[in-house]
Amino acid sequence: MTLYEKILWDALREEIPGIRFRRQHPIGDYIADFICLREKLVIEVDGGYHEEAAQKEDDQRRTLDLARMGYTVIRFRNEEVANNTNHVIEQIKKQLF
Repeated sequence: MTLYEKILWDALREEIPGIRFRRQHPIGDYIADFICLREKLVIEVDGGYHEEAAQKEDDQRRTLDLARMGYTVIRFRNEEVANNTNHVIEQIKKQLF
């Protein structure tokens, strides 16, 4: 796990008790940073390279593929996780509840 994934993992376990998340979970050809299988929610934590045009295209294709499989994908930038963890957790809760 990256530092930012660790920050989010700790926050998920502390701030959303009772909801089980898995980390680095395979889904078809992909590996989700985090997933709540019960709610079919995928959470991705994106570093700076996700701003590159080719990576943006790959991310969009991945999101569409996962949506076709019934998953909802939400993405957060590293900076969001590090600097505004509470907001990130609130956004995740909105998707869950």
